[in-house]
Amino acid sequence: MNIKETIVSQAQAAKTASKKLALLSSKEKNRILLAMAKALDAASEDIIFRNSIDIEAAKNAELSGALIDRLTINETRIKALSASLEKVASLDDPIGTIISEWTPPAGISIEKVRVPLGVIGIIYESRPNVTVDSAGLALKSGNAVILRGGSEAINSNHALAKIISKAAYENGLPEGSIQFVETTDREAVTELIRQDGLIDLIIPRGREEMIEFIRENATVPVLSHGKGLCHTYVDAKASMDMAVNIAFNAKCQRPGVCNAMETLLVHEDIAKKLLPILCKKYAEAGVELRGCPIAVSIVPDIKRAAESDWSTEYQDMILSIKVVSSNEEAIDHINKFGSGHSEAIITEDKITAEKFLKEVDASAVFHNASTRLHDGGVFGFGSEMGISTQKLHARGTMGLNELTSTKFIVHGHGEIRT
Repeated sequence: MNIKETIVSQAQAAKTASKKLALLSSKEKNRILLAMAKALDAASEDIIFRNSIDIEAAKNAELSGALIDRLTINETRIKALSASLEKVASLDDPIGTIISEWTPPAGISIEKVRVPLGVIGIIYESRPNVTVDSAGLALKSGNAVILRGGSEAINSNHALAKIISKAAYENGLPEGSIQFVETTDREAVTELIRQDGLIDLIIPRGREEMIEFIRENATVPVLSHGKGLCHTYVDAKASMDMAVNIAFNAKCQRPGVCNAMETLLVHEDIAKKLLPILCKKYAEAGVELRGCPIAVSIVPDIKRAAESDWSTEYQDMILSIKVVSSNEEAIDHINKFGSGHSEAIITEDKITAEKFLKEVDASAVFHNASTRLHDGGVFGFGSEMGISTQKLHARGTMGLNELTSTKFIVHGHGEIRT
């Protein structure tokens, strides 16, 4: 079969499977998830070997250290993937949950309940953990899933998909519920996003250019995991120790991920005290710093930031720094340049914090905490399908509930419309 025929065939199989998957009991789904987790642990040696092939290719392609980190699978990360599947299995099943119920004057009884979306297509780059996280969340929420990873992780993704799908099918998952697109040809993406009628939702995760292409060309509804241009604002009344710890963590803990900080905003009243300490710590960690004129005057080793730096998601050990005169200026800067992902304020002033949390337009806002905490596992969702930066139909970390739709169930006693 050619690429179009292959994608259509996979979408049709997923659609058929989704009807059966939607009827599985919570007990059946949980058994399958636990079997998937066990299979990952048992195959860790093979997964790491397959991943090493991708890592070697990434090094030869001279990808950044941050991107190679996103690509890397090791024993610890395999255990984390298994644990996430176990956590998802332990969560309440959203399917069939009654969101609300009432009896209007017409006399009929109405329930609004959660139901699966149907078939979800995931198009992602770099991070092979998405293969497992997506399959697990889709399964628990009663959805079939079609996985299309990037070429840089093809060996890792193929191994992970094969292992979890084999375990799932052997334990009762309807055939076709987990589909993996093996070709790295971009034509597969073009075909996948045009399977309306078979695929119910496309979730892209990756480069801004890829997401824009999908938005512009898809006939299937798109819920995008947008770029993460995240800020941390250190207010004049911030705790110095807390500010240093949070700002360092937000940039350096894993700089290649979407919830890492890209711009640090510092109030002018604390900048002369904070920046020399924090910039020294950044320099020791290998972070390239780019600052506004005021920041450069305080720490001369900082490079001068260009206007484009304020709108750049580096996904690397690079940070832009801007000194601001007020909470209002910080809020205005974030709302102008931010991507609506994750934003943080560090302050001991409750009124200042509340203003920031209320007025910053983002899917998650943090007070005295790192933006790196915006994560499905941290939020207690087991894992995440992505972090939506749009406002329909879901925003922020997407867990089980965000992978459902609703329907009304109506019970009557012979009522008719007059």
